Amino acid sequence: MIVIPAIDLREGQVVRLRQGDFAHGRRFDAEPVALAARYAQAGARWLHLVDLDGARAGAPRQLDLITRIAAVVPQLQCGGGVRNAADVQRLLDAGVARVVVGSLAARDPARVGQWLARFGSERLCIALDLRLGTDGRWRPAVDAWQATSEVEFPDLVEHLLGAGLRHVLCTDIEHDGMRAGPNTTLYRVLAARWPGIDWIASGGVRDRADVAALAASAVAACVAGTALLEGTLALEELASCSRAA
Repeated sequence: MIVIPAIDLREGQVVRLRQGDFAHGRRFDAEPVALAARYAQAGARWLHLVDLDGARAGAPRQLDLITRIAAVVPQLQCGGGVRNAADVQRLLDAGVARVVVGSLAARDPARVGQWLARFGSERLCIALDLRLGTDGRWRPAVDAWQATSEVEFPDLVEHLLGAGLRHVLCTDIEHDGMRAGPNTTLYRVLAARWPGIDWIASGGVRDRADVAALAASAVAACVAGTALLEGTLALEELASCSRAA
C-alpha cells in the first residue's frame, strides 16, 4: 500500500472541505505548486488533486495550475468536473497520469466503460463517493456530493469491472474531513469482494496508525489530505509509511 497526498484546489488555493460541503471549507496557507513539490521531495510517488471549481461547474476549470503541478510530481491523479472524453484528453495533455471520473460513472456507466476501452484502465480512476442510506445500502454521491444517485453500487462496480476497471478511489462521505478515522470495515469488505480492483481509500486518515489499519484492510493505497496539512501525519513519514504498508 502507498500513501497518496491530496490537494484540493478552489480558486487556485489549497482548501479542505468537511463531508464535501462547500459551505464548510477551510483554506490553508500553502502555495499549491510548492506544496506538491514538497510532497514529491518527501517521497510521494503519486499526488491526488481535486479541481473543486471544476466539480461544481461540471468541467475542468484550473488547467493551467494543474499543468504546473503535474510538472513537479512523479505521477498526478486528478479529477473534478470530468463529463466528456474531451475533458479526459485535456487533463492527459496537461500531464495528468490518471484522470478521476466521478459523477458520470454513476450516471452513465456505459459511456465510462467506453472510455476505459479508449484510454486504457491505467489512465482512468473511478471515484465512488459513498453514502449509507437508511435502507442499509451504499449509494454513490454525484455533483460534488450535492446529490445521491439511486444506482445500485455493486451493479455499477460489476459493470465497470467488465469494461476493464482497475482503479477505484472510494470515500465514505460520513468520514471525510471529520477527523474520526477511516472506515476500515468498508474497505476490508470491498477489497475482499473485488480483489481484482486496486482500491484507494479516502476520507478520515489522521495519522500513521490509520495508515497501518488501512494497510491491513488490503487496499492498494490511501489518500491523506488534512492529516498532512495539519502535521498529524508527518511529511517525513510519507515514504516510510508506504514502505511499511
